[in-house]
Amino acid sequence: MDKIGGTWKMPILWRLKDKTMRYNELMKSMPKITHKMLTTSLRDLEKDGFVFRNVYPVVPPKVEYSLTERGKEAIKIIDYIRNYGISLMKEYGINDVN
Repeated sequence: MDKIGGTWKMPILWRLKDKTMRYNELMKSMPKITHKMLTTSLRDLEKDGFVFRNVYPVVPPKVEYSLTERGKEAIKIIDYIRNYGISLMKEYGINDVN
């Protein structure tokens, strides 16, 4: 859990589960994250083999992020944790379940 734990790594992985995204797309989809935290989290996820960073040799630079096979495996765990959290929220009468 060290590799995908913390405040931002799971939300980043979750956003990449269905599509490849650019840095600014990720930033816009998480309005409370800072540029430093997003950059640090993406670097950690790339270093640990969960995210692939594809840099295109164009001007201006184009960088896209996608899940690796390890990242896709982590989605199964994140989905399980998410579903468990939703069921606990329902059990305690918390209605704001997405």
